[in-house]
Amino acid sequence: MNETILIRGGHVLTMDPAVGEFTSGDVLIEDGVVRSVASRIDHPDAEVIDATDRIVAPGFVDTHRHTWQTAVRHYYADTDPLQYFAEMLGPVGAAYRPDDVYAGNLLGALSALDSGITTLVDWSHVQNTPSHSDAAIQALEESGIRAVFAHGWPLAPEWTRDSGLGHPEDIRRLRDRYFASDDQLLTLAMAARGPEMARRDVWLHDLRLARELGIRTTVHVGAYAHNAPHRAVTQLRDAGVLGEDITFVHCCRSADDEFAMIADAGASVSLGVQCEANSPGMGDIPLDRLLAVGVRPSLSGDTETKCSGDMFTQMRTLLAYHRSWTGGGHSRVPNAPANLTTRDVLEFATLAGARAAGLGDRTGSLTPGKQADVILVRSDDLNLAPVSDPAGALVLAAHPGNVDTVLVAGRIVKRDGKLLVSDPQRALALAQRSQDRVLAAIARSR
Repeated sequence: MNETILIRGGHVLTMDPAVGEFTSGDVLIEDGVVRSVASRIDHPDAEVIDATDRIVAPGFVDTHRHTWQTAVRHYYADTDPLQYFAEMLGPVGAAYRPDDVYAGNLLGALSALDSGITTLVDWSHVQNTPSHSDAAIQALEESGIRAVFAHGWPLAPEWTRDSGLGHPEDIRRLRDRYFASDDQLLTLAMAARGPEMARRDVWLHDLRLARELGIRTTVHVGAYAHNAPHRAVTQLRDAGVLGEDITFVHCCRSADDEFAMIADAGASVSLGVQCEANSPGMGDIPLDRLLAVGVRPSLSGDTETKCSGDMFTQMRTLLAYHRSWTGGGHSRVPNAPANLTTRDVLEFATLAGARAAGLGDRTGSLTPGKQADVILVRSDDLNLAPVSDPAGALVLAAHPGNVDTVLVAGRIVKRDGKLLVSDPQRALALAQRSQDRVLAAIARSR
């Protein structure tokens, strides 16, 4: 790989107001880092990527993906959400083997890269054995994606029903073995259970453990009516542990005052937009309530068992939902912000996502000094051309098939529409074998 790359002549959306936007601009990358963005850059020794008829943007950041479930794509598309919980997070998930986790993570990470997602928070709550975690990490590493491995718990009832069990201690081994440095492509977080699943002394212990290890915490809250009375955010605030190192996932039924608590603490929120909209009973997507207190959420693909994992779908769904929700008079927020723009939504998918992943200093925008996580989207494809507004094109109409080139930390992982990392056909074969086993297990469990 040439260590100096010059992306030349694209419409550059840097997502950094200080750097700006270029109708025709160049991006210089040296040693995996964005060195300069300008209307014209000359560097005779650089490998040139011709970005004519391309939209150049930061790679997307998915802040909450149960990647281990990728091989069971769309199986729960038309079922009651309770069936998904009873099976995938019950005996079926408990029977997952390490090679099932490996297959799901490998295919999920490769398809994320293929669709322009350069950073993935792998929300891995399938820690049935230490080998399951090892397999998940191995797959992420092989894929070439930037990832935060969010370490969870074994799939058994005693871990999620008023649990008295502290977070698995194996997270210490993982920190030492795989994540001793925070400067590498893969980093560590804790996927925590929080007040909705664990006893007070347990979730306090877990949060303190994460902070002892120097890692972020991500936790589901406020999904479905039965979780609303827990007021999980309030419990963390009252315990004095609500902080900026926490990402709250979903929050659909969280109380209005809890969003103000999140804002005051500088914490972040991840919306699994399409899955939230497709899951009856989860609750309304709380974007209007978040924006009302100044919280800029990040976005996620959640689980591909019942929705799409690509970021184009999340952006398009969120914008349409919000405009319909506020325009139809459904919002209960006084003077709910209705003028959400496509650039706002693109920010949620990039810069806000990087901040929620704890990586805002290294990705999320094409800012000189940040690592070069970059996507080039073909603006001359039939479904996009002629482009009048590149942000509008990305949010309203683009799809993974329009993604031409992807770089992660300056490494070209997709070019001319083809993945250059790992072996997609091998990943598909492994996922098919895993799906056959898992669906057979589902059939036996019914």
